[in-house]
Amino acid sequence: MYQPQWIELDGVVNMRDLGGLVTSSGDTVQPRRLLRSDNLQDLSPEAVESLVTDYGVTDVVDLRTHVELAKEGDGPLRAVAGVTHHHHTLYREDTDESGIPAAERALPWETDERRGLGKARRDPDQDRAHDRFWSEHYLSYLASRPDSVVAALDAIASSEGAAIVHCAAGKDRTGTVVGLALKVVDVPDELVIADFAASAQRVAAIMDRLRARPAYARNLEDKTVAQQSPTTDTMRLLLGALEERHGGVHGWLATQGWTAADTDRMRHKLLAG
Repeated sequence: MYQPQWIELDGVVNMRDLGGLVTSSGDTVQPRRLLRSDNLQDLSPEAVESLVTDYGVTDVVDLRTHVELAKEGDGPLRAVAGVTHHHHTLYREDTDESGIPAAERALPWETDERRGLGKARRDPDQDRAHDRFWSEHYLSYLASRPDSVVAALDAIASSEGAAIVHCAAGKDRTGTVVGLALKVVDVPDELVIADFAASAQRVAAIMDRLRARPAYARNLEDKTVAQQSPTTDTMRLLLGALEERHGGVHGWLATQGWTAADTDRMRHKLLAG
């Protein structure tokens, strides 16, 4: 039975430790190795101290776009010596080389009008459309920015201490990268799916947080909790598509130059006692 290891700190609402998950071969993901979170901009000084001292965070894998970074500014962990930041956007069109300053550009997903899901999920057909949309959206990260996905996984495997992966809500981009990291070390699908869907417990609080942030407030005006909530079927569809198209996560990673040695590094990072 999966139980989320929530980390309750001032300034975040969707942070948890992936420690305790058991792989198919019976190994256990060690605590304080891989954390996942929503936006870190509001962390209090005490929360920053706890992450660095109690959890041993040495690396932050930031999956937000250049637009988000420009509109949000530096978070408090940026000022901490010894914490390395890795920025890997998952949108092809998101670049710091645009002629328009990032702070003046729209968020990439604001120009992606593929949603068409209505204001809420009300029937099985709409539920299925919701899950298909989001699973394809996550696959688009892999298709559009495989370099960023692999670089994010490499940052986790190479981190000296705990690595914390985050985006804005800590559920979509973060859920995709963390799910891949867990599959690299052979955590069973059902546990990966359960961890992914656990963020649904915090979506209302996430949306309240982000509505107070400059980068997200307007975009969230007409969004509902149902629209934004991850489901088990979304990740199940994603993993199923990777299995069908590439022979699984390992197969897809092999097409991107990920090697057996890289898998060994990830296993040592997450599983070694």
